[in-house]
Amino acid sequence: MPFLELRTNLLAGSFSEDFVKKFSACAAAALGKPDDRMNVVVQPGCPMLISGSSSPCVMLSVSAIGVTDTADKNKEHSAKIFEFLTRELELTEDRIVIVFHALQPHQVGKKGTVMSFL
Repeated sequence: MPFLELRTNLLAGSFSEDFVKKFSACAAAALGKPDDRMNVVVQPGCPMLISGSSSPCVMLSVSAIGVTDTADKNKEHSAKIFEFLTRELELTEDRIVIVFHALQPHQVGKKGTVMSFL
């Protein structure tokens, strides 16, 4: 049950109609999770700086149970997600930052309980 929160200073018009769906599918494949388990938020138009510059940029937070807990895994995830974002948003790699968070099942609530009990 991954959570992706993409914040960007790009305006909403910079995104194709199906961007969120395509991004979700890309991330699901990268993380090895079913697409119907993905939770995705895209927040355009945010005041932002990366490396002291307000040029077009993206900050992505990826939180998941069991797939973001090692450097080797995150290196693979990062490569696939960077490839998608640079292509779709026409950004260079230096304008994208990804932060990975490893979640434990007890840290995610669903259906009135936590994932540990589902």
